[in-house]
Amino acid sequence: MAMFRPEDISQITARGSSIETVKQQITNFKSGFPLLQITEAASNYHGLIKLSESEIQKYASAFDDRISSGLEVLKFVPASGAASRMFKSLFSALEAIQKGSSPSEVLKESEIAKFISQIDHFAFYDELKSLASKRNLKVQELPLQELLELTVSKIGLNYGNLPKGLILFHKYPEGNRTATEEHFAEGASYSRNSTGVVSIHFTVSAEHQEAFEKHVADIKSGFEKKFGVRYQIGFSQQKPSTDTVAVTHENEPFRKTDGSLVFRPAGHGALLENLNDLDADLIFIKNIDNVVPDHYKKTTINHKKALGGVLLNLQEQIFNYQKMLNEYLPAMLESAFYAEASNFLENVLNISPPNNLLYSEKEELHHYLIRKFNRPVRVCGMVKNQGEPGGGPFFALNNDGTVSLQIVESSQINFNDPGQSRIAKNATHFNPVDLVCAIRNFAGEKYNLMYFTDPKTGFISMKSKDGKDLKAQELPGLWNGSMSDWNTLFVEVPVETFNPVKTVTDLLRKEHQSN
Repeated sequence: MAMFRPEDISQITARGSSIETVKQQITNFKSGFPLLQITEAASNYHGLIKLSESEIQKYASAFDDRISSGLEVLKFVPASGAASRMFKSLFSALEAIQKGSSPSEVLKESEIAKFISQIDHFAFYDELKSLASKRNLKVQELPLQELLELTVSKIGLNYGNLPKGLILFHKYPEGNRTATEEHFAEGASYSRNSTGVVSIHFTVSAEHQEAFEKHVADIKSGFEKKFGVRYQIGFSQQKPSTDTVAVTHENEPFRKTDGSLVFRPAGHGALLENLNDLDADLIFIKNIDNVVPDHYKKTTINHKKALGGVLLNLQEQIFNYQKMLNEYLPAMLESAFYAEASNFLENVLNISPPNNLLYSEKEELHHYLIRKFNRPVRVCGMVKNQGEPGGGPFFALNNDGTVSLQIVESSQINFNDPGQSRIAKNATHFNPVDLVCAIRNFAGEKYNLMYFTDPKTGFISMKSKDGKDLKAQELPGLWNGSMSDWNTLFVEVPVETFNPVKTVTDLLRKEHQSN
């Protein structure tokens, strides 16, 4: 085990972590994380629900009815990521020019050619126009290097250093909107309670929270007036205690030149603690960049409400089982009840017992059912696979021998195993991060979400600092290993509801353009 100096212990403690946690992280580096064993891809034939149009309307109406009767809803938006990757092609082009490449050479790169030729289609074009006018030029007259600098660097919009939430995404006659503003508009449709309060929580980085708060202060009253609501906006930052220690190739702690330990943010799985600090009847989770203009929102809103309705219906049934199991002893319950509860667990929640064997003793089955029903619940929207990288819906083997529905990242799958590779390649759907969660039990008590994660589903990657290679560790992903011990349903949603902005030219897609 790596030895720590007294000053290391002080540093670890000051971050809100413990020496035991850091030692475990180093053990993880040494032993690695086991790959997940998938048994089947979830599909419309098994494990993935496809709602009919009438069912969508039924569940959406049920959701609206519960809102009217006092349901409290919260929208949770991970928004701490910087937009540097979104503008990666512009940074590369700028660097090429600075190193001597001619603008004509740089414009041969398709992303840059597309960006320049359609620059007036971007919502931030007006801001560029204003900057160009100060130079007595039109945007199209700016030298390429200057135009790129005005877009990504501090001399202009500084978009390459801002978070996506503060970047203008969409054009409107009354004023263009940032991604954050689109979440305000979308939230007004399904995250408002019966008194007209819309609750949205953004996770942000420490360096950008002040800018987010200013932006919200600037836009809040306008959106309240437009939609006839009141916004309750919260912010939180990824906690330093969730950062993971970096190590060398020899799995020794990586140190700065001053001898102090290097800690790195541990991926979106670290946001489980932020989510755990919140409370509501239902919590919707959606990434900051997956938004569309108003004229495309209807499909998204209908399906968000439908997912909420599906969860409420599922929760009602789970609560009935929870109540019976928690209030009565095994001897007081009929065998028919156990048969019904076991059938619901296996055929509705898609949880198969270890080795496909049912528990024979009433007491044993009773405790197994309590354990499986008494968990947070999530309903996850899934889209047809369009070749996007990332996780998907699978049946997977759990640590306790059960098989259940899991969102599995490709990095968790052993593609060297022909059987595992075949299952993965047969997957028909993709995870667009479209979740609705319920985090209370039948008695209204909030679960501690930290108890329902699988710490063995972390991830190790190679990074560098100050020109030296290091190994970094990510915590189990928020919707992967961090929620692996939740009760889960997968529901197909239209691909039209999934419109992420990974690169700046994604904003040129029709789904991000005005009418």
